[in-house]
Amino acid sequence: MVSEEFEINGKFLKIATIEDEWYQDVEDPEKIITKIKQNTDNIDIFSFWQRLPDTKPKYQYYFEYEYIAALPITDFDTWYNTQISSRVRNQIKKSEKKGIVIRHSEFDDDFVRGMTDIFNESPVRQGRPFWHYGKSFEVVKKQFSRYLFREEMIGAYLDNELVGFIMLGHADNYAIPGQIISKIEHRDKNISNALIAGAVKICEEQKIPHLVYFFWGDGGLAEFKRRNGFIRTGLPRYYIPLSFKGWLFLKLKLHHGLKNFIPDRLMLKLKDLRSKWYMSGLNE
Repeated sequence: MVSEEFEINGKFLKIATIEDEWYQDVEDPEKIITKIKQNTDNIDIFSFWQRLPDTKPKYQYYFEYEYIAALPITDFDTWYNTQISSRVRNQIKKSEKKGIVIRHSEFDDDFVRGMTDIFNESPVRQGRPFWHYGKSFEVVKKQFSRYLFREEMIGAYLDNELVGFIMLGHADNYAIPGQIISKIEHRDKNISNALIAGAVKICEEQKIPHLVYFFWGDGGLAEFKRRNGFIRTGLPRYYIPLSFKGWLFLKLKLHHGLKNFIPDRLMLKLKDLRSKWYMSGLNE
């Protein structure tokens, strides 16, 4: 695969990655490196990773493991009975008893109106400003229709009202819940657990061996993933310097920025403080 679409991050140190790397394999890195050098100026590092199921390094470049949340799937019963915690099983049952219905949905105007309503429920989610808050029906429809060729909608309904959804993307050997969200108003109904269960059923039906919930992360979201059967899975991410600056930053382990030197425990405290600060502003 040779992609002309790159994502470039950083101002002082510029790192190029494949824009759609969750969905595309890099089969010939040297060809892409040549392409970057010929067509893009001032790139210091090219970075790419191996996608599931390729967890063992197969290139000689410098690499670090990047950890994603991967759920291996054989069938729904195995997931439900052996891979998830008893707490999650009870939450899924509770969701059903409270009237939550999970089903395939069409990306039509009714669905988009439901999405927009969910997005505009609160300006803060998971302790930080929510990037979809304030978007209009037209903006939501335009932005989320771009990848319908590889996504299907799973909706959570309460009395025929959309109260949560997953946009499940298909990426060859795994599926990705590109967006999973539910109404805060109905947080007592465990909608997210029910949506994960719906995604697992689809993976079983379509013989998709993994469900990937992006990066592993930390805090409450990581715990949610663990209880739902996701496993912290390392994938090799390669870093190839294309300039002296890139080589120097890799040598000094500065390519992740200064945040890489902040201890995990301190980082969690800082995130907690950030969350409290945003919520205090919301409640004023």
